This record gives sequence, structure tokens and C-alpha cells, in this order.
Amino acid sequence: MIKKYLLAPGPTMVPESVLLEMAKPMMHHRTSEFSNIFADVREKLKPIFGTKNDCLLISGSGTAAMEAAVVNTLSPGDKVLVVNAGKFGKRWAEICSKFQLDVMTIDLEWGRSVKVEQVESALIANPDTKAVFIQASETSTTAYHPVDKIGNLLKLFDNTLFVVDGITSVGVVETKMDEWGIDILVTGSQKAFMLPPGLSIIAMSEKAWRFVEKSKMPKYYLDLIKERKAQNNNTTAYTPAVSLIIGLNKVLDLMHEEGLENVYLRHSVCADATREAVKALGLQILAKDIPSNAATGFYLPDGIDGGKFVKFLRERMGVTFAGGQDHLKGKIVRISHLGYHDVFDTVVAISALELGLKKFGYEFEMGAGVKAAEEVIYKSRIKGL
Repeated sequence: MIKKYLLAPGPTMVPESVLLEMAKPMMHHRTSEFSNIFADVREKLKPIFGTKNDCLLISGSGTAAMEAAVVNTLSPGDKVLVVNAGKFGKRWAEICSKFQLDVMTIDLEWGRSVKVEQVESALIANPDTKAVFIQASETSTTAYHPVDKIGNLLKLFDNTLFVVDGITSVGVVETKMDEWGIDILVTGSQKAFMLPPGLSIIAMSEKAWRFVEKSKMPKYYLDLIKERKAQNNNTTAYTPAVSLIIGLNKVLDLMHEEGLENVYLRHSVCADATREAVKALGLQILAKDIPSNAATGFYLPDGIDGGKFVKFLRERMGVTFAGGQDHLKGKIVRISHLGYHDVFDTVVAISALELGLKKFGYEFEMGAGVKAAEEVIYKSRIKGL
């Protein structure tokens, strides 16, 4: 028997109690029973998003919410600015281009975090920019962008929206949508919310809703005016992902019972422990400026094929990491520490990493990574008990 450990940055592991909740007999979505659950879910989401505004649920992956952010607020020909620093920054640019927007990009080396000054310079040079698109946590590079500081900058631009992909940041780090000046924030179910894929969430400021009124983009299924009207009556415009919403209700109870501060601390400790372990093994961290607490990416030693390495760990050892994307394919490994993940999952991850490196011929002191990780965990979580 090989026990399975899902330690890639999405989909992530689902708690047993959540699986059991979703396994209960199906209920009809046009009933007061479901409407009560739906209302609870939307209210419990607000402190995690850091907003007093509506959190709308969409049946579809996180990309559905990304597309909804574009088609509901902009019109063909509008000029937008995209921070292109990874696979999912590229996705913002592709969505915007598909809907005939005039796309400018700030192109960064993968692993870099954008500087506020770079965004400011682009906006000063292009005062007619209608929106700035960015990832908070760029999953492909495991880098974090300073969205709080960029949001404060965007407060000075009344005619420009700040749109943030929070798919691997909401529920991982404290997010203050309203305070930071984020106009649109999106996320998905299969990351920090510990659910299967298929549900996305979008929250919008009153400023963003004013843009909605002027948008000339075509939309039908992703029409947020229609969804907002329905969801404020505790239902949905179309058939919702009933089981996922029921599961989300249980997940949110678990998160609030743990305490959001403790949720964010847990992610921080696991991330710190993983980074220190990787460094102790002599490996180079991918994120060069601000590392994400959702996952840690690092370069494999020369001569090790990343595809074969990840496949060996998954198929022969039962531990699933993620490899690199696009030009980083075969060169890096990404280890998740988000969602249903605690310190002992981190110890398992580093143990598996060490065994894999040994198998593939890398010379290092066995146990050095585990020791470094455990030292972080002990100081942060155990010493004061």
C-alpha cells in the first residue's frame, strides 16, 4: 500500500468532514433549505475577502471568475494594463486580448514581483488605462505581488479599476479588499478553500459596479448583474454547484473555528519551513523578491529531469508535487502548503523531496532539509506549548 499525499498547489487535499458533508443526499437548489446554506456561505466569505460587498459564487473554475471580471466591467477597445510575470499573468493578457481590449503589459522575469513604481510609471504614461490586472500570488512562479501597495496607488486613479486574481492568496494570507482598494477580487474552490475544482468566487467594489453599468461586452452565463440580483435573493441565476457550495459551507465553518489569524499563521509557518528546508539542501528558490505562502518553487540540481522526478515521487512514493510550466517545465518543482495542510504535511513533503533527490543522484547530507523545516516548526508552533 502507498498512502497518497496531494501536495501540489491545486487541486489540494479535501478534509474528510467536508467530503462527508458533500456525500449527503442531494437537495434541490430552489428550496429554502439550500437558500439558507447559500446565504450563510456568502456572509462567511466576507471577512476572508476583507470586504463588506457581495461575494458572488459562479459555477466554473477560477478562470470563469477571471473572465467575468473582464466582460462585466469593460468595453472593446478599452486600454488595460496587465502585470505579466507568469503563466497566470499571461492568462489575464490572453483573456483581455480575446475580448478586443488594448492590452499593455509589464513583462517580468518569472520569479520576480512587480514594483509599485513600475505600475505607477505605466499609468502616468497611459492615463486612459481602464483597469490594472495582476495576480496576488502567481502560482506558476510562487511569487507574491505587493497588491496592498498597488491598491493604495490605484486609489488615486478614479477611472481605473484594480483587478486581482487571488486564487492562491485568498485564505492563505490576510486579504483586505476594501482597505487596500481592490476593486475586483477572484478566487477558486480548489486551493485554500479545500474543495474539488468547479466553483469560483468574485467580489466587486461599488466603483467596479459603476463600470458594470457602462460595459458593452457581450455576456450571458457570466452576467453579474443578473447573478447579483439572484444571489441577493439567496438563489442563483442558473443551476449552482450544489455539492460544492454545501462543502464550502463546512469549509468556512472549519476556517472560522480555527480562527483566520491561525489559518494565515499556519500557512506562513509551513511556507517558512519549506523555504528553509530547500535552502538547507542547497537548492535555489524561484521567487526572487517576495515568496508566496501558498507554494514554494525551486530549481532542481543540474542533470535531474523535473518531469521524471515529479513522476517518480507521485507514482512510486505517493507524493504529488507540481513541476514547472512553459519554459520552466522540467527545471523546477513546486511544493504546496495551502489549504488542508499542516506542519506534518510539510515534514512529509521535505522527507519525500530528500529521498527523491537521493534516488536521482544528488549529493547532500540526508536529513538536512527535514532538520531545517523542523527547527522552523518547533520555534513557531511547538516551543511555547
